[in-house]
This record gives sequence, structure tokens and C-alpha cells, in this order.
Amino acid sequence: MSVQNKGTATSTLLLYMRLSRAEYKEIVRWTEKLRPTRQCMKILKDRFPSHSQSTLLSIFSLEYQKRIKRTFSRHHVPDVIESYYQRYLSEAKAQPTAPVLLELANEVDLSPALMARIILDRFLQGQDGGMPSKSVLNSMLKEPSLIPDQILANNVYQCTINDCCYGPLVDCIKHAIGHEHEVLLREKLKEKNLSFLDENHLRTMGYDKTPDIILEVPVAVEGHIVHWIESKASFGDDQSHRTYLNEQFWSYWNRFGPGLVIYWYGFIGELDCQRDRGILLKDCFPTDIVTLCHATQQDRSPESQNKDKE
Repeated sequence: MSVQNKGTATSTLLLYMRLSRAEYKEIVRWTEKLRPTRQCMKILKDRFPSHSQSTLLSIFSLEYQKRIKRTFSRHHVPDVIESYYQRYLSEAKAQPTAPVLLELANEVDLSPALMARIILDRFLQGQDGGMPSKSVLNSMLKEPSLIPDQILANNVYQCTINDCCYGPLVDCIKHAIGHEHEVLLREKLKEKNLSFLDENHLRTMGYDKTPDIILEVPVAVEGHIVHWIESKASFGDDQSHRTYLNEQFWSYWNRFGPGLVIYWYGFIGELDCQRDRGILLKDCFPTDIVTLCHATQQDRSPESQNKDKE
């Protein structure tokens, strides 16, 4: 399960769509001008009203993460960290109620949550004279009230709640949305009276790398046979889809046969080019499923094949 977004799966499902590569590139061009604040989504939605906010947020999040990976090292130079910290101390002293860290992060084009982490880490080093443990740092980022400096605690909190791409709040939301889509997928399968094994069941059977769903009896979707379904609560762009193909989808195909990937928040339409090779892409649960009643030995589920060996 991969998740990259926020939104309600059941209420906005019909809004998700595939985009042409030209449409996608136009959105990406606009994301380059934006910072990862809550306000950026209003700007994107106003500019692209025909696309769902969840799709736009997923695209922005993917593109912003690429930007951060390209530039993060320059923010981690000791002299740069010290300059950020001294500037924070000076401005926080002059304006103790102002969102100093949030404004600094936006000015230097760094994720607010990552800026908060850098400054908190530097603060704790000054307190204890050594490197703080990762567990202590993470616990304070999750619960800023644990930070022994109230002004810094307020600044860390402001960074956390205003960052739509990084931080403990975003991590919690991603986890919740991932679970929501897993539940949605299982509900759709049950509505169609389709028997399946989910990821947890497959792991108890000894499979270490599995798709979210293995169908006990294969189905046909738009004329293509489907043995497994992988749920991705994100937008499928070139880079992420290429990574998933190499690290997940082709290994699923080798082990279980052809399958279906659902990018709930849409994907670049030109990426749906592997259908004849056994990888089908959709942006919603398919409505035209046909059950294949007679499965061959190769087509049958892992559990059915294991029973025959007993």
C-alpha cells in the first residue's frame, strides 16, 4: 500500500482521473512556484478547478519531495544550520508570538516540518552538549509540549500543522488514508462477491512481498485477466510508477500472473501501456468485472495450490 495524499476515499472517488502528460506537466509547472503550506492547495484548486483537490495535492506532494531531495543537503551544512538557528533566536526574541520558523522555512524553500526538526535538533544539542537521540527528537516533534522552551514549542507546532508534505501529522494522515483505501477495496470486492486473500493473510502463508489483494478466482477487467490488485493512494507519475514497476509490479506478475493497479488519485494516462504484458492501470475500482469460473492450475490462488499439496 502506498499513500501520498489526503482526502476522503468514498466521497471523492469519482473525481479522480487520469491526466494526459501535457496536463500533468502544466500542473507541475505551477507547483514549482509554491511552498508546502495549506494555502498552496487553494491556489492550485483555483487554477485547475476541473481536477480534484486530492489529485492536485498528491501531485504537489510528489513534486515537492523531489525538490527537497535535490536541495536538502545544502540546508544540512553545519554553517547553514547555525545561521538558521541564530536567526531563529534573534527573531523569536524580538517577536515571541510570531511564526518565525514557518516564515524562515518558506523564505529558504525548505519544508516547515524539516526546518522544525533541524532547529529542534540544534536546540537540544545546546541543552545537553551532545547529539539528541532520534527517539527523543521524534517524540518532541509529535508532541511539542515536551519541548522545554515554550516559544520553540509553539514554533514547532506551527510548522507541523502548516506543512502538507512532511512531518508527524502528515504521517498520521497518510496511515489513516492508507487504511481507508484498504477498507474501501475490500468492501468493493465483497460487493462483487469475489473471494480474495489480503496482504496479512498472504504473509501468514509465508509470502514476504505481496500485492494488497490476491483473487482466489481470477477475473477479467476490460478484456484483461486479473489475478491480483495493488492499491496506491497516490497519483501515478513517471518516476513513482517506474519505481513500482521495478520493485513491486513485475515481481507480482512473475509470481502471481497479470494484475491490476489502482491509483486512486489518478495517473498519467500514457503510463497505462503495459496491458498486453499483464499490468492494468485504473483510477477507480472497475465496474465491468467478469468472473472467470474455471481457473487453471497456474491461475489459482496460492492457498488453493497449497491445499492440493497437503
